[in-house]
Parts: sequence; C-alpha cells; structure tokens
Amino acid sequence: MYAWIFRHLPGPLWLRIAFSMALIVIALVLMVQFLFPWMSHFTQFTDSTIGSADQP
Repeated sequence: MYAWIFRHLPGPLWLRIAFSMALIVIALVLMVQFLFPWMSHFTQFTDSTIGSADQP
C-alpha cells in the first residue's frame, strides 16, 4: 500500500519524500485531534484506581 502511494505521488524523489512526510504528519495530527479522544471513551486506560476508597 505504501509503495503504491509513493509511486503515484507526483514529482522527483525529493518531492515525493516531502509529500510522504506531509501525509504522515497530517494523519498523525488527525488521529491525535479526533480519533484518540473519541476512542478514550471506550477504553479503560483512563480509569484510575489510585486513591480509591476500597483499597486496603
């Protein structure tokens, strides 16, 4: 899949590398801004037991 994307990007090698890096950064930003906050409601990683009243 990544090779297919890389082959279909326009321009010389240095420009394709720059486009690839930009696509990676855009994907990461979108995941951090939208996907990860939405997923946090469905995971138990944010449930803390530190300071819980039922601990001995």
